[in-house]
Amino acid sequence: MKCPHCDKDIPGSPCPQCDATNPDDAKYCMECGSLLGQKEEGATEGDNGFDFEDRVLCPDGNCTGIIENGKCTECGRTPKKAKKANKD
Repeated sequence: MKCPHCDKDIPGSPCPQCDATNPDDAKYCMECGSLLGQKEEGATEGDNGFDFEDRVLCPDGNCTGIIENGKCTECGRTPKKAKKANKD
């Protein structure tokens, strides 16, 4: 895989799910989002103990955030306001 800016080779390895090449230090596949490397006990939890399997995505439609404590981590809207914004 090559850097899109300087055209240097970036060391990479294939994704076990989709075979796309990813940088060696990547945790998730850039193509399909699969977890890369060995999956260890409790690997679905991040450093803060957040369980990625139970996350709720922002219903805005354009936002990439998740709902935590009743609000989106990116846009700050409540799910109700985000749904309304998606309809407008």
